[in-house]
Amino acid sequence: MPTSLRSAPLYGHFRRAAESTPDKLALVVGAESYSYRNLLRDVDALADGLSLAGVQAGDHVGVLLPNCAEFVLTLLAGARLGVVIVPQSMGLSPETLASTFGTADVRHLIAWSGATAHLAGLPLPPGSLRVVAGGAREGWTALQTLIDAGAAQPGAAPMLQDELPYLMVLTSGSTGAPKPILLSQHTKLLRAVAAAELYGVTADDVTLAATPLYHSLAQRLVLMPLTAGGTSIVMEHFTPATWIAAVCRHGVSFSIAVSSQLKQILDVLVCSQEALPSLRCLVSSSALLDDETKAGLLARLPGEFHECYGASEIAIATNLSPRDASHKLGSVGTAIPGTEVRILDENGHPVPPDTAGEIVCRTPMLFSGYYAQPAATAAAMWGDYFRTGDLGRMDDEGFLYFLGRIKDIIICGGINIYPKDIEDVIASHPAVRECAAIPVQDEQLGEVVGVVVAFHAPDAPPEQRELQRLCMQRLGDFQQPRRFFVVRALPRNVMGKLDKPALRQAYSSGLQEG
Repeated sequence: MPTSLRSAPLYGHFRRAAESTPDKLALVVGAESYSYRNLLRDVDALADGLSLAGVQAGDHVGVLLPNCAEFVLTLLAGARLGVVIVPQSMGLSPETLASTFGTADVRHLIAWSGATAHLAGLPLPPGSLRVVAGGAREGWTALQTLIDAGAAQPGAAPMLQDELPYLMVLTSGSTGAPKPILLSQHTKLLRAVAAAELYGVTADDVTLAATPLYHSLAQRLVLMPLTAGGTSIVMEHFTPATWIAAVCRHGVSFSIAVSSQLKQILDVLVCSQEALPSLRCLVSSSALLDDETKAGLLARLPGEFHECYGASEIAIATNLSPRDASHKLGSVGTAIPGTEVRILDENGHPVPPDTAGEIVCRTPMLFSGYYAQPAATAAAMWGDYFRTGDLGRMDDEGFLYFLGRIKDIIICGGINIYPKDIEDVIASHPAVRECAAIPVQDEQLGEVVGVVVAFHAPDAPPEQRELQRLCMQRLGDFQQPRRFFVVRALPRNVMGKLDKPALRQAYSSGLQEG
């Protein structure tokens, strides 16, 4: 059967929005703003300029840019051309970038002027293109030069194969080496539409993105409004004060933020008494939000506050709505429409309600696989369900409770201990700012519970026996922490997820001072 061809779905939706409301504000990034007319003009010109320079559908294009207008132009121009965009963090070392872009078979590069030195030694195939934004660099073609060339010699958008990969993004690596996730334009559009329907986002909304654009969350918060005729506000850098200022200045009505951002935002809101009247709906994503912060946001925000659970491979899987939060506060909600969530035991069998096991998900928004890793892709599936590697339980009403990562289980004398049970108790102490329970090696029991803890007042911490007394009151004998490690702050990745591999590497031997 011949492969069907059609125009790029993401670009097609964006173009229709631009032609419908050409003078409407489409995008704001820092001091730069674009109407739909001007954004479409530059997107088309960049796509044509790249095509004239030899970039073709299916080529892998490495992108190393900060949150900037050029990144958004690249996303949309890449969709029109049918290339596979491979975005990476500018904070990676030259060695890591070379390894990642090499594994991803990157053919062309688009990089920020200050980051080009990190890519100097990266081997590219003959005919490759190196494009620089934010300044000139010898041996690199300026992105504006491509826009000028494309504007002078416009061409037609190519017809593309169905399900042609569009983005290759990396998992956050919270449990080990990150894997390259392939997402098609069709899947990215499905995810944008699903999020819009779930949270009632329309062309009238102003959407704020405050996480790195190389991650799928920020990409969704850009593509969702721009394919539906809304307005996208992109923050160059996040601080809680500038986030609140952006909401007020632009009349932001919708955003998805990560839990570490929301904790900081709530602290500033409490001190400033800012009301944020335009914010119709705010969603917590990426990492589990503690109950205290969740309750504080529910009480303080004038609009709706939701918490969702998902993964880069499946997008949003469950959602906790405000109407359910009052009696299911510790949950991450129920499966969203069109998605099924189940819990499996260690043998791959479904478990009864309120039994811990692996969270698996069946969704139409599933990724296309891990690039060039068929064995890893197959291992990640249970039939047509994606195996998240996360621990959870589901109550008899279908509400999911996230318990952590499977690799985070502490096995003490053959008994499974779930870190979240210990973390919830210790975090309830008023002096504790954040904590993480990890396995510590033990000659007799194999592993015992260790806790890495940071206090609100690190120079005046409570005595350890206070935490021990609290644990003795609320935890079983087998759950009692045997070691405490005090730090000023717990390590996190750019998406706010706790870096437990780093903690296990640093403390699980038990040799550090407790």
